[in-house]
Amino acid sequence: MIRRRRSSFDPFTDLLFNALLGFTFLFMIAVMFINPITRLGAVNLKAEYIITLTWPPGQADDLDLWVEDPSGNVVSYLQRDVGWLHLDRDDRGDAGDVVIVDGRERINPLNQEVVTLRGIVAGEYVVNVYYYESQTQGPVDATVQIDRVNPVLRVEYADQIRLQQRDHEVTVIRFSLTESGEVTGLSRVPKRLTPYNLNG
Repeated sequence: MIRRRRSSFDPFTDLLFNALLGFTFLFMIAVMFINPITRLGAVNLKAEYIITLTWPPGQADDLDLWVEDPSGNVVSYLQRDVGWLHLDRDDRGDAGDVVIVDGRERINPLNQEVVTLRGIVAGEYVVNVYYYESQTQGPVDATVQIDRVNPVLRVEYADQIRLQQRDHEVTVIRFSLTESGEVTGLSRVPKRLTPYNLNG
């Protein structure tokens, strides 16, 4: 007489195991689809140089930073991204200075424009400041600073300028970058970058 071995097979346990395996598989697929979206939202904010224009806090006058790269590309509020140049902050004096914090209006008095150079292109760069709009009807003192931020923070240039009146454009500095990103050849030879009709 042949004895049959008792089977430990339980259909309910097998069904639960397969359901758990299915949920694990679906979870892994969901994670794989979520991660690329997160990576797409990441922005590379790596900078080589930062050019900053600052004028007195709370002053309503509108100054603009204009920067030309060696290829002849000019970044300004008219074209905020061109080549490796990016206008990160366009300040219009007192326009748009009201921010809402915890449901209350607050005034941000800072007057500052920022252009970021996010790559090294060897050649000459021109940095101009243009007096776009005047509320005070008088001269404005401003500061321009160029900082190298990669690999370490270092101030390459800083100076104060005075813009006499509306439509006044000043070439603050012209500088050249080497292939390795070193600053050379500083000068102040004027070069007009704006398309406007200037008052002298």
